[in-house]
Amino acid sequence: MASNPSSQSVTQELLSRAHSPDSANRIYAEKIQRRPLFLKPSSPPPPDARDVRRKARQAKQKRAKALKPKPLSARRRRKLGLHEIPRHGQKYTVFEPLNKLWLGYIREILGNELYTGGQGAAAKLSAADFHGAEVEVSRSNCPSRVGIHGIVVKDARFVFEIITKQGQVKVVPKEGTLFRVNVPAEKDVADDRKLFTFDIHGDQFQHRSADRTNKKFKGHYLKNL
Repeated sequence: MASNPSSQSVTQELLSRAHSPDSANRIYAEKIQRRPLFLKPSSPPPPDARDVRRKARQAKQKRAKALKPKPLSARRRRKLGLHEIPRHGQKYTVFEPLNKLWLGYIREILGNELYTGGQGAAAKLSAADFHGAEVEVSRSNCPSRVGIHGIVVKDARFVFEIITKQGQVKVVPKEGTLFRVNVPAEKDVADDRKLFTFDIHGDQFQHRSADRTNKKFKGHYLKNL
C-alpha cells in the first residue's frame, strides 16, 4: 500500500529536523516506508465504582454459598437416623457420663437454691435442659408407665426418651405424666439435706429445651393436681 504523499512529506520534514538529508531518507526508507501502522481501538469507558463493588460482592456471596453446605432437610435427617440411638449404643453405662455432666450443670444453675428451693429454683428448673437427667415416672394416666426409671437421652417437645438400666429406650409422653428428679448434693457439702428432689408436671412442660431457655413461666393454679 503506497503512502499518502501528504503524510510522507510531513514525516520527512520531521526527520530532517533531527537528521541530515541522507540519514533522514535512509531512516524513512528502512523503518517507516511501507510499514503497517496498527491502530488500537478506542478503550471502553472506565466502569462505575458502584458496579465494581456490586459485582465483587455478588461474586463473594456466590463463592460463600458454594462453600457452605446446605442444611439437611427433616426428611433427610429421618432417613439417616440422626435422631435415633443405634441398637449397639442402647446401654445405660454409655449415658452415665452424660448424667454426671448434667448433675454438674444443674448444680451450677441452682447454686445455693439447690438446698433452699423456692420460686427461684423453680424458675431456673423450668428453663433448664434435661438431656442427661435421671428421672422416674411417679404418676401417669397410663399405669404401666409408672416406675420407669432411667436417664433422659432426648428431651423433645412432647416426650422424654428414657434409657433404663436394662438397656431399653422408653418413649414416655409428657402429657398426663409426673416425673420425679433427684439431684444429690456434692460430696464435700456437710449438710443433712443432701438430696434435692423436684417433680416435673409434663402437661406444663411440653416445650423443646431450646424454646424453654427464653420462655418465661408464670405460676398458675392447676386443678388436676
